[in-house]
Amino acid sequence: MGSLSGAEKRTGRIRRLMDRFQPVEERPELRSDLGRAEAVSGCTPICDCADRQVVKVTGTLRTVTLRARAGVPALEAELFDGSASLHLVWLGRRSIAGITPGRAMIASGRIAMNHGRPVLFNPKYELRPLGQE
Repeated sequence: MGSLSGAEKRTGRIRRLMDRFQPVEERPELRSDLGRAEAVSGCTPICDCADRQVVKVTGTLRTVTLRARAGVPALEAELFDGSASLHLVWLGRRSIAGITPGRAMIASGRIAMNHGRPVLFNPKYELRPLGQE
């Protein structure tokens, strides 16, 4: 009685996979408080960031994707702080340990506007401890 059948295990895996595609508004574990940027010293809310500005921001990773840019691998992530989102791009990287959806982090660098959206290329980053997001 204590173990799950194969069908129940698959249902659990499928459910967890489908949960990842829900909007952040419906996933309380990924919602960031609007006051988090002020709580972390020196961080700027993403909505206040301007083109070519050097910033330090904090938030939760919504998505992490591997894409190619000019034939070079690039790891892309979307950071959301409750006010807006910002794209982080690490050129030449296929993966980075700890960079996963739902992880809280602090990132810093110079904002660039790419196709009308703010981006930090090769940002410095600090992963926040798990369980304290």
